[in-house]
Amino acid sequence: MRYFLYIFFAISTSIVFFACRKDKVGHTPTPYQLKIPSHFPKMSIPEDNPMTVEGVELGRKLFYEELLSGDNTMSCASCHAPNNGFSDPNKYSTGIDGIQGNRNSMALVNLGWQDFFFWDGRAKTLEDQILEPIPNPIEMHQEWKDAVAKLEANTNYRNMFFRAFGEAGIDSAKVAKAIAQFLRTLISGSSKFDVMYKYENGLPLSAAEQANLSAISPDEWGGYDLFKSLNGADCFHCHNGPLMNVKIYSNNGLDATFTDLGRGAVTGSPNDNGKFKVPTLRNIELTAPYMHDGRFATLDEVIEHYSTGIVMSPTIDPKIEFASQGGVQLDAQEKYLLKQFMLTLTDFDFINNPDFQDPD
Repeated sequence: MRYFLYIFFAISTSIVFFACRKDKVGHTPTPYQLKIPSHFPKMSIPEDNPMTVEGVELGRKLFYEELLSGDNTMSCASCHAPNNGFSDPNKYSTGIDGIQGNRNSMALVNLGWQDFFFWDGRAKTLEDQILEPIPNPIEMHQEWKDAVAKLEANTNYRNMFFRAFGEAGIDSAKVAKAIAQFLRTLISGSSKFDVMYKYENGLPLSAAEQANLSAISPDEWGGYDLFKSLNGADCFHCHNGPLMNVKIYSNNGLDATFTDLGRGAVTGSPNDNGKFKVPTLRNIELTAPYMHDGRFATLDEVIEHYSTGIVMSPTIDPKIEFASQGGVQLDAQEKYLLKQFMLTLTDFDFINNPDFQDPD
């Protein structure tokens, strides 16, 4: 009898043991449903980095994690602050060693629809872009192996990575994938401009959007007309559609000679010298300073540049049709109207979304 009891106990213990092991290795992350505005195109998600609830949660925490920097003082959010449209209010960001960069930090918004990253487009995927700042000596200045070791020493992070990827272990690729998942949730599509865009294109408006439509002023509509007019501000060639940018590189007439070659430094082609990625205008009110080098502190300066400050050079964008006369030559009233429209691109729901804030 004792023999049979022993056998029964051994079998039962084995079943429990293997059941626990199976539960551990068989964890499946929960699919994440992106909230994409009805007037936006479909977002392409990489097959090797599907969106999951656990992945987004981990990515959000990592985005604000200072352990990723060499001295534990800087996170991604240090140079991409929510209150500034996930950009840096400083002309150049300063790394942990007190060294300044030479380009202004781009705003992080609607990145899931972008095809290349950084001002010069040197990264082809969002995941590739995320891998660069941590080891960069003028930014977070920490070898990936050291960053990973810090995360692995943290029980909470070990558990979060397991839940996010369904397996044990942390590496740089998983860190980049998790942050990329979070960044793809940073979708801005609830500004006054979105109401204007949907109304103009005959798209259905919600009750709240109907109410907002009546609050749009004649000056804002007038500025929008100028924005789109070939004989007005002529902005529409590079900034249009719901994303408010075109996926191109452009020399927008900042300099006659280039101290920063931009895209040309990546491709080696003189035809690309002085060209930079066209940024979105979404939340432009909040993302000063402007241009790749942050040379303009205000929107008024930006408008003045395109009005009277265009400088000719061999690679000037041919879509800047009035470049030879210095710009579109807006008068004071037109500049005012254009600015009123640009302010409609501010999305307060996006900026104040609690899902995008520091989880700690």
